[in-house]
Amino acid sequence: QVQLVESGGGLVQAGGSLRLPCAASGRAFSNVGMGWFRQAPGKEREFVAAISRSGTMRNYADSVKGRFTISRDNDKNTVYLQMSSLKPEDTAVYYCAATLKRAAVPVGTYEYDYWGQGTQVTVSS
Repeated sequence: QVQLVESGGGLVQAGGSLRLPCAASGRAFSNVGMGWFRQAPGKEREFVAAISRSGTMRNYADSVKGRFTISRDNDKNTVYLQMSSLKPEDTAVYYCAATLKRAAVPVGTYEYDYWGQGTQVTVSS
């Protein structure tokens, strides 16, 4: 079992920045890949970013490339999503997720085994 708790969400103006931490507990953190997803009202949950167990591989959705950065600190059992140059279309509930699969940076929701409760990010224009 892995328990995940996101924080750091809030209201920010377009062009601003936010950093979302996700704290993990339970299973050894270095044995799970981590991802961030988001879900806007009326839309399906979509992939945002993923990072491998060691942190050496990363993957991003095209919509966030160059603006968002995923990182992890295995000593602190925490994964981060640094978001910059935010746009109103980034408004969503952001979820972190953990995968036991060996695929380094999976992008499908079905590939993740554990989910946090989500944190709301609202970007005003």
